[in-house]
Order: sequence, then structure tokens, then C-alpha cells
Amino acid sequence: MRVLAVVHQDDAGPGVFARVASERGHLEVWRPYEELGPRHVEVDPDAVMVLGGAMDTYQEGEHPWLRREKQWLTGLLERGVPVLGVCLGAQLLSEAAGGSVRQTTEPEIGWREVTLSREALDDPLLGSLPERFASFQWHSFEAVPPLGSPALARSEHSLQAFRTGESAWGLQFHAEVDAPTLEGWIEGYASDADAVRLGIEPERLRAESEPEIEHWNETGRGLCERFLDFATS
Repeated sequence: MRVLAVVHQDDAGPGVFARVASERGHLEVWRPYEELGPRHVEVDPDAVMVLGGAMDTYQEGEHPWLRREKQWLTGLLERGVPVLGVCLGAQLLSEAAGGSVRQTTEPEIGWREVTLSREALDDPLLGSLPERFASFQWHSFEAVPPLGSPALARSEHSLQAFRTGESAWGLQFHAEVDAPTLEGWIEGYASDADAVRLGIEPERLRAESEPEIEHWNETGRGLCERFLDFATS
């Protein structure tokens, strides 16, 4: 099984998803800011995971590769390649499918409750999750998927999960984040103006994360396993 992880910056990698994908087959990483296109594009991968990043989808002038990546994602959707987008990846997926992205009413950083919709009950990825669960968030924008794309989960301030087409999902919450990555984000929080404005307290966020992260990683592994199960079915 060929799994491609699209990584937009080094501190936002596939985390626990990487372990699952490596156990299931071959994991390849593409950094779109370094290359015009993923290697071996003549053969679609069996599954694609599009990860997060500090940039925003509208910053095509500063990051011209964003436009190319959206076009590439549109092609994947047209060919029915299974795609899982996380945070920025979900927003890019939304635009590639004909939707949009907008600023949230309030940035969500830290552990926030997510509630599944009725449409999620029989969803291959989210259907086995609890109706409400704590999730790790770090975003100031949200995806607005195109009409016909079911909303699968929401938090207080934003859409948290959607499905577009038959084989693509967007997750706003960071199901992939592992403990080392989370620590790096907390340590560098001051580089995010919204985190500073919200008054993020690093020690408090560490204390909140310690009892949550192991269970959260189990949730992330399960989501990735179900996504790859779908991709191979």
C-alpha cells in the first residue's frame, strides 16, 4: 500500500498517522514547498494524508505552491483517490472541492469538545467515535465545504469534520499530533499572534495535555486505521 503524506512544515508532520501508515505499507512524504509535484505522480498513491501548517489557504502570493497543491487535490478528488485532510489540509481540501475557507468567530487552541452530527453515525471514519469527545485544536480558520458535503462534527466555534465525495474527509482537529509535536507547538506558541492574544499559558496547556494525549493518540491511530481500511476496500 502506497500512502503519501503531504507535509507543509517540519513541525507539523504525520505524527501517529506515520506509524500506522508505515505498518500498513510504504509511507512517502511530499513537501510541496520544496518540489513542484510529488514523485511518481504518474501512478496515484493508494491514500493521501494532507497535514497542517501555519500558513493560510489564501496566502498564494507568499506561498505560490498552495495554488498548485489545490489543483493537484482537485485531480485526486476527480479520480476518487482517498484523501484525509487535517486542519490546513482540510481547508485546502475544501477549496479543491469547490468550497471555501473562512475565519472562525474565535480561534480554537487547546483541548475543545467536539460533537458528532447525525450524518456521522454511519460514517466509515467517525461513526465509531463517541458522540462527544475532547480533541486537540490549533486553528483560526475553518473549512466551508461545497453543498452536498455532509458536516460530520462541530465544536463551539467551527466545523470540525466533513466528507466530500465518496472518498475524501476533512478534519479540523489534530488527530495526528503526538506528544513531541505538541510540546514543540506549546514551546513556540508566541509565534502565533492568535495564541498570544488568547493568553495561552504554556504550563497550563502542558498540564491539560498530559492526561489526555495517550488516549488522544489512540483515537488518532484508530481514525488513520479506518481511513486506510477504506482505501484498501
